[in-house]
Amino acid sequence: MTESGRMHNESFDSLAKEKTPAGVSRRSFVKLSGAGALGIVGASLLGACGPAAQGTSSTSTGSSSGPNASSGTLGDGKTLRVGMEAAYAPYNWQVSAASDYTIPIQNVSGQYADGYDVQFAKVIASALGMEPVAVKMSFSGLIDSLNNGQIDIILAGMTATDERRQAIDFSDPYFVGRFGLLVKSNSPYVGATSLADFTGAAVLGQKDTLLDTVIDEIPDVKHLTPVDSVPSQLSQLAQGTCDAITYNTENTNGFLRSNPDLVAIQFPEGKGFSQTIPVNAGIAKGQDAVLKKINEAIATVPEEERTKMFDAAVERQPA
Repeated sequence: MTESGRMHNESFDSLAKEKTPAGVSRRSFVKLSGAGALGIVGASLLGACGPAAQGTSSTSTGSSSGPNASSGTLGDGKTLRVGMEAAYAPYNWQVSAASDYTIPIQNVSGQYADGYDVQFAKVIASALGMEPVAVKMSFSGLIDSLNNGQIDIILAGMTATDERRQAIDFSDPYFVGRFGLLVKSNSPYVGATSLADFTGAAVLGQKDTLLDTVIDEIPDVKHLTPVDSVPSQLSQLAQGTCDAITYNTENTNGFLRSNPDLVAIQFPEGKGFSQTIPVNAGIAKGQDAVLKKINEAIATVPEEERTKMFDAAVERQPA
C-alpha cells in the first residue's frame, strides 16, 4: 500500500529506486503499496509522464497552482482532478458502476474510481468546495503530471520521501501502513518469525517503491532486480524465481483471498521491517494556503474512522 505501498494490485509502472530514511512513517502502498502500494531519483523520472489509459481522451493542461492558489483553492476551484492509477487496491481501483464510494474517472469514459484514496479525495474536495474526479495514469507519471498542471492533487497511496519533497509538497499522512513478506505455502520460510530467518533468501520488490528499498533490511539478502508491479511480483513468486516478495500488511486479507497458496509472514515488534508507510496527498509547490486546508480536512477524520474506511475498502476491493 501505503507503497505503498504502492498491495496492494500495487503501484504500477515505476522507474527508479526510492530512498527513504530508516523508520520513515502507505500503503502504505499501500499501493506501497501496496499497493497499496511508492522515490523520485533524478530528472529522468521527473520527466516521465504516465500515459493516459488506453482508449481514453487526454486530460486538460494548465498550471495546477493557478491564480487561486494563494487563496487556498486548487485548479479552477470547481473540479478537483485527482491523479491516481485506479489499479492499486485497496487504495484505488476502477469500477464500471457509480456508488456512494466512487468518483468519475475523467479520462476513462463511463468508469469510476473507488478505494481508500477516493474516500479522502471526497473529504478534501468537500473542504475545498470542489467536486472530485479521478485522472487515471501510471504511478511514475503522477509527479510530472502534477507539475505540468494535468492534475491538481495526487491521492494514490504515495509516500512522501526526501526525493519527492524536492519536486512537490505533501500533506500530513492520511494512513500509515507496514511491510511483510509473502511466501509460497510449501516454502522453507513459512515458519519465519524474524527478518534474520530470511538471511540469504532471494527477495523481490517493486520498482520505485518502498517495497523494493525495504528489502535491504534483511541480513545478507539476495536483493533481486525489482519488477514493475505487484502482479509481476506475485507471478515471479508463483514461478519460483524468488523465495519471497515484499507486500503491504494492511492488505493481508485481500492478498490471501486472491492467492490462497501463499502465506503472509508478519513479524513481532522489533523483529521485522523498521520502515513504515505513510500515505500523503501531494500538491504542486507554493500553495501553502491550500496545503493548510488539506491538512485541516485530513485532521477532521479521527483514526478510528480512518481504520473503518480502510477496512471497508479492503472488503470492497476486487478479488
